[in-house]
Amino acid sequence: MMGLPTPVLVGLGLGVLAVGVLVYLVISPPPTRLALSRRQPGVAPQASLLTRATGVVTQGIDAFLRKRGSTGSTEALLELAGTKMRPQDFFLTLLAGMLVAAALGALLSGLVLALLLPLLVPVATKVILSIKTTRRQRAFDGQLHDALQMMAGSLRTGYSILQALDTTAQQAPAPLSEEFARVVNESRVGRDVGQALEETAERMDSKDMAWIAQAIMINRQTGGNLAEVLDQVGVTIRERGQIKRQVQTLSSEGRLSAVVLMLLPFGVGGFILLTNPSYLSVLTESLIGYAMLVVAALELLVGGLWLRKTVTLKF
Repeated sequence: MMGLPTPVLVGLGLGVLAVGVLVYLVISPPPTRLALSRRQPGVAPQASLLTRATGVVTQGIDAFLRKRGSTGSTEALLELAGTKMRPQDFFLTLLAGMLVAAALGALLSGLVLALLLPLLVPVATKVILSIKTTRRQRAFDGQLHDALQMMAGSLRTGYSILQALDTTAQQAPAPLSEEFARVVNESRVGRDVGQALEETAERMDSKDMAWIAQAIMINRQTGGNLAEVLDQVGVTIRERGQIKRQVQTLSSEGRLSAVVLMLLPFGVGGFILLTNPSYLSVLTESLIGYAMLVVAALELLVGGLWLRKTVTLKF
């Protein structure tokens, strides 16, 4: 061990620490809790050293987030992505992932990679949260038609709009049940139902939900049969969804072509690098070669943005 270089020793230490934190947060099962009747009075269960250390770190992270005022925005971001985790636990997991990346970089290459590889962890985390948020929003849109049918049926049986929302929240699957339950809870503490529904539409980025909120607010002002209004809105949403799926099917060939065109330069470059490395070495031996690589990267970026704009359709 004395003959190992310093970056390797640092990497091993960071790796052991990060693995310990990840085991505590992800892998290890929750601690076994004794029933209250079996506990001795005045004797508190002893926490392990790792539990106490992690608790101190999470408290520090929570204090830092509250001082910056970032706790609410982080909670909203995690909730929108459907991640059941406190902000301090999320940042602790992110820190552990960065430590693992630093340890891997130190073991594989040295200090330079140990400093660069952890920077990819927050980027990858943001991409994963964005993907989960998009999937949750699409699932919410897909459940709206069935939710409207349940709400219309509840209204016909004599329920109020708040009771219909509560019934739908109890019977519908997630994420619609979670969002409707939030609307019901906000309404019970004095918030207007229409405003809560509009905020849900804005948070989930759903035009269909915005139409539902507007229909409910207009009906409350003008009166009429709300069940029939929701039925008409449901028909509109169903037909709009059919057209959207048809357009996505017709444009799938264009999206696949865009993916192939974006991956083709990397595939060809990787094949040439494996079969004839000297053919590409000229690009890294002169200033002109580096300039050509930069120009190629910029052209690839512009082409990717143009292809994305072409194949992305808004409804």
